[in-house]
Amino acid sequence: MTVFLAAASAAPLSSQTRRAGAPDDAAVRRAALTITEADVRGRIGVLADDSMRGRGTPSPELEKVAAYIAGEFRRFGLRPGGDGGTYFQRYRILRTQVDSASFVMALGRGAHGHWLLGREAAYWGGTLPAAAVTAPVVLLVGMPADTARPFGDAPVRGAIVMQVLPAPQIRPQTIGPIVVTAAAEGAVAWILVSDRSAAGFGALARSGLRPRLDVPGMTEDRGPAIPIFEVRDTSALSVLRAAGEDLATLRTPAGQGVRALPGFTATISARRTVLSETSAPNVIGVIEGSDPQLKNEYLFFTAHMDHVGAAGMGNGCTAQGADSICNGADDDASGTTGVVELAEAFATLNPRPRRSLVFMTVSGEERGLWGSRYFSEHPTVPLADIVADLNLDMIGRNWRDTISVIGKEHSSLGEVANRVTRDHPELGMRLVDDLWPNERFYFRSDHYNFARKGVPILFFFNGVHPQYHRPSDTVDLIDAEKESRIVRMVFYIGLDVANAAQRPRWNPESRRRIVEATGNQR
Repeated sequence: MTVFLAAASAAPLSSQTRRAGAPDDAAVRRAALTITEADVRGRIGVLADDSMRGRGTPSPELEKVAAYIAGEFRRFGLRPGGDGGTYFQRYRILRTQVDSASFVMALGRGAHGHWLLGREAAYWGGTLPAAAVTAPVVLLVGMPADTARPFGDAPVRGAIVMQVLPAPQIRPQTIGPIVVTAAAEGAVAWILVSDRSAAGFGALARSGLRPRLDVPGMTEDRGPAIPIFEVRDTSALSVLRAAGEDLATLRTPAGQGVRALPGFTATISARRTVLSETSAPNVIGVIEGSDPQLKNEYLFFTAHMDHVGAAGMGNGCTAQGADSICNGADDDASGTTGVVELAEAFATLNPRPRRSLVFMTVSGEERGLWGSRYFSEHPTVPLADIVADLNLDMIGRNWRDTISVIGKEHSSLGEVANRVTRDHPELGMRLVDDLWPNERFYFRSDHYNFARKGVPILFFFNGVHPQYHRPSDTVDLIDAEKESRIVRMVFYIGLDVANAAQRPRWNPESRRRIVEATGNQR
């Protein structure tokens, strides 16, 4: 482990020459040193206290956390950056349920299968059609061998794909990509035909009718753009026989393949009912830049203030013995604390950095990046004027001298982070790249909703641990001294970006893969 050098005064501030009117080195050091171990521990103690009941989205406790953060921004003198002159940007949340009268039906050659959702048919997910849809059927048996042309010459456009697949192979990571391909080729729905046990299927079917939370115009497009259903092969037996398909043969390699079923159609009639409506907040505070031109460009610091709530709240928390509250001290009270500490540190600087700084704590991250996704679709400043996002998620645990900074390779921000860290050996901190590429963490925290819109990002992350999403993620396990050094490092990186003559630049290939190929550019 790298030895921590306590002599802060011995370190250079940056390799950049200080511009005229910029705060002197001593003022910058004083601002950085307002980020303290005691403050970090105290703030996490507030955010991850049992009284906050895991900060689920939505919940009264999440509102308490948002009010606390807004109060701190106000105390520091930050300008409100939310709706209507407030610190809050709110988005609607609907509690919805699939109507139990919804059904899936297949017809042809005298055979008729009519399967009610919640009984003979299970709803997996995807966007439900606004009205009943009837379409020809394409039968897919097994998984296609040709991933480049999974449907061969079968007429998928405008069709409903019926896939016969053994239950053990039905996993989101298995069928997800092929369903996405089918949707891109114009398929309108997907029906899985499985050999799942009666008990297992019954549980799955009932789960599809449970109420769920949706953000209008946003969460319905998570995952495949077409709806996915499942029926048991025994329920579909008469339809398959009428099509000349033998169930026993379909379960063997000889039955594999894809083909149209002439004379057969399927119908999807499913609708969702709104049971209630509420909302959740993002909290936004702004420090206006000092440069007459560059103050119209913005550097963001972000973290998610929500967690997975308490057992029984439907947020994903499971009780651990007698403890039913998932406190989320590291995930992500640690990052939220970092953003608040950064706001306080930058508020002490005089003169202010050249670019404007935006400090935003979002909600709904644990639900599917809701708050940051909403902001990216309803930005409070022009997206084209956001130069970078520095995102803090889980920075209070694991190694004392190391932090993973994901995304360094995708833009010139990586060079900045490496240089600034070298310039500050007193922080005793080593930056490493993404150590877990197979986990796809780049796409799993709020920075991604900036990146997909073309904003360069850095994601500061100490990795998961056995307490991840469990009641045992508590403040006593936080290394507050280590976190204070990480947050100071982010302060220095942010100061460099905010004062630089040029805004950060994308690696062209990274921009092509992350932004342009997804069609999300601003």
